[in-house]
Amino acid sequence: MHTKITAKRRIISVVALLAFLVFFAFDLVKIQIIDGEKYDAASSSVSASTAPISAARGEIVDEQGKPLVYNDQGYSVIFDAAYFPSSNDNARRNEIIHSLIQLFEGNSLEWTDNLPLIFDENGAIAFKADSEKEIKEMKSRDMLRLNDYATAQNCFDALIDRYELENYSAQDARKISSVRYEMERIYFRIGNPYTFALDVPEEIIAKIKENSGYFQGVDVQVVPVRKYADGMLAPHILGRIGAIDADEYAEKKDEGYKITDSIGKSGIESAMEEYLKGIDGEATIYTDGDGNRTTEVTTEPIHGNTVVLTINAGLQEVTNRALEQALWDYAGTQGNMVESAGAAVVINCKTGAILASTTYPTYDISTYSENVEALNTAPGSPLWNRALLSTYATGSTMKPSVAIAALEEDIIDTEYTFYCSGSYNYLGQHFKCEQSHDSRFVDVVHAIDESCNTFFYEVGKMLGIEKMNEYRTLFGLGSKTGCELGEAAGVLDSPEYRSSLGQSWLPGYTIQSAIGQAGNLFTPIQLANYCATIANGGIRYKTHFVKCIKNYDYSGTVLETKPEIVADTGVSAETLNTVKQGMLEVGTTGYCARYFAHLPVKVAAKTGTSQEIRKLDGVSVKINNGFLIAFAPYENPEIAVAVVGEGMTSGAFVAPVVAEIVDYYFGQSDSMELYQAENTLIP
Repeated sequence: MHTKITAKRRIISVVALLAFLVFFAFDLVKIQIIDGEKYDAASSSVSASTAPISAARGEIVDEQGKPLVYNDQGYSVIFDAAYFPSSNDNARRNEIIHSLIQLFEGNSLEWTDNLPLIFDENGAIAFKADSEKEIKEMKSRDMLRLNDYATAQNCFDALIDRYELENYSAQDARKISSVRYEMERIYFRIGNPYTFALDVPEEIIAKIKENSGYFQGVDVQVVPVRKYADGMLAPHILGRIGAIDADEYAEKKDEGYKITDSIGKSGIESAMEEYLKGIDGEATIYTDGDGNRTTEVTTEPIHGNTVVLTINAGLQEVTNRALEQALWDYAGTQGNMVESAGAAVVINCKTGAILASTTYPTYDISTYSENVEALNTAPGSPLWNRALLSTYATGSTMKPSVAIAALEEDIIDTEYTFYCSGSYNYLGQHFKCEQSHDSRFVDVVHAIDESCNTFFYEVGKMLGIEKMNEYRTLFGLGSKTGCELGEAAGVLDSPEYRSSLGQSWLPGYTIQSAIGQAGNLFTPIQLANYCATIANGGIRYKTHFVKCIKNYDYSGTVLETKPEIVADTGVSAETLNTVKQGMLEVGTTGYCARYFAHLPVKVAAKTGTSQEIRKLDGVSVKINNGFLIAFAPYENPEIAVAVVGEGMTSGAFVAPVVAEIVDYYFGQSDSMELYQAENTLIP
């Protein structure tokens, strides 16, 4: 029995051994013959790495599809970590970087220099102004590991020691360390190249390629470059892009952003970042044992979407030119004591769409990076968006709101008149009305037309501040209009507001508020929307700069902005018509008549002037600011306009701005409507 069991076991063992040998032989044949080429290729491959393929950023176009910001092809000079000298070879790295800097600066070209250290006027190393975030990151544990109180010299010394720059001059050491520091900050490695310079001319590219043996690891990439059709057209609206900073990267890295990415920094570029940024693709880079590389695109990049604005490029250009001309004409004839400055906003009364928005002084956004330091200190603050961010006491432009409140509350009616003697006595104080009236007995229509302070002092006293502010709130004064860009809320002066400042509400503030003085501060865009609300019958819309967002190839609509009603004021048609009649008088027989007489449509308007205490050369002086709100056509309003001229003694001086806007808009409307009917890409 035992012998039989043993023999059986031997047979099983032999069979198992033979089965194993057959399996092994089959696997060997498969590896050597069937899959031989694949494994041969794999065996010769030393490494495989992935690299992102940057997606082109979406374009920004005007309401008719005219490109405002677009992409062009350009050359970038990059460092490829696969061939660039290793981090252990500081001398060679520094030599290559120094030579590149000399090449670029010798040809007056910019290179990527983000180091927040500069040399001051005395030649001492100092921190760059307005670079708190960058300085904090430089001192952080991830970078130089310095204390918060470390000086600029401490940081510079640490950089020189870190990158072995002792043999270079201080100026050259600072430049080389800027590149070395940035390479380290972005985690320079295979698959994550460092960009030394953007939009490089072809002749410089040729020199780098001719000396490729010396410029070890320095390569050239063809990349999309952000371009502006006209850098002066709407810089405060379009905005700019810039390198992502540490805080932005920490917030955005989970959304696919890289430390080397650019991101919207201001304007539409920032507000519409999620739509403009494309989706990066990916390439796999194979390097064999001989150092030969092959690249395979494994995921195609997807371009960013196209943002279609409500801005009309032609109207924007006219508004820019007209505002600048009016400001300089006034300065030339009146000897303006302040820098020429102002803003203008044009709004569609029926939708809240912003058709034009301009600020003066302005700047060329296409050369921003070259001129940023000069722009930051330039007279008139050209980087500041006065149209959305500046707040002003807006003077008599507030009188229509007071008239609306008084009529709606039955404080007065169209028959009510008040005798204007040229002065108004209130609690022992004397207030002036410097207007001359056809009749000393002034009704509400003529009080608006002739801007009678006395009439509105009396009406304001009867209304009280609470009622005046109740109606101003309905018309959006003292609150943001809702547009996509940053804007100021302004100030609606009140006893509560004064209390928040630790001040008391004095009786005289009420009647001063009735003529647009006291502490009320509103933005030009609020004034334009307030005027639009009066014009359209009392419906206040949310303002917007974005008409719609299209796929980059216009194959579909990603987002479309519909008119959004923020408030129905509920003001009666009778009241609004009475107030609009007073504004029509201003435009046809009053202060602005001579500017509007030639226009193809009737324009209704209201001027305003306010005083402001401003420091000039360290001395506090009193200046005037001029305002004008207007809408057209009077019979069926389509657009509302608000203009401010700083240092002007009357809003009538900016009436030529409104005249040019109205003339262009209604002179071009037929052709614009035809264009849009034919342009199927932008519905």
